[in-house]
Amino acid sequence: MNPTTVSRQHGIGVLLAATVLATACAAPAFAADPAAQALAAADAPPAPLRLHAPREGLLTAGQPGAGDWQALAAKGVATVIDLRTDGERPGRDERAEVTAAGMAYHAIPVAGAEALTADNASRLWTLLQGAPGTVLVHCASANRAGALLALAAAQHGAMTPVDALAFGRAAGLSSPVLEADVRARLGLPDSND
Repeated sequence: MNPTTVSRQHGIGVLLAATVLATACAAPAFAADPAAQALAAADAPPAPLRLHAPREGLLTAGQPGAGDWQALAAKGVATVIDLRTDGERPGRDERAEVTAAGMAYHAIPVAGAEALTADNASRLWTLLQGAPGTVLVHCASANRAGALLALAAAQHGAMTPVDALAFGRAAGLSSPVLEADVRARLGLPDSND
């Protein structure tokens, strides 16, 4: 073999080994281990709760953490309306968490667009009208909360369909798919029209 070829092959081998070593050192040790990733995620501090305030006395959010209830009560939240289904929170008893923090708890399970019904909108509207203090309406991401609030406001004549849709967006409705469903239920044209 030619000495130049050997030197090039050796140089390429050294470069390859250095690249692999540098990559391995830069990557977290648990990158390929899902169990280690889950443990690291469990140890990470929870993301701060993002609250929407579509009107005075009403907050909406995605799923609060078990440790968020005391802070919400301190902000004046007196009533929590949970739109998630029981199966969405395995291992948690949200009713117990909320009541332990001194707030009233109500559940209206909304499993998706098919559960955005006139009955559920009326139930939400009734709870909002009778609740003392600030109310928190939540689901997993605030999308269902915004959608059901929009439908409830329009259904009960509190807002025009256009204003109700804007209200829903301010409350967290951001999913194009869910918004299309809300638009159809409100008798509004597609956003592309």
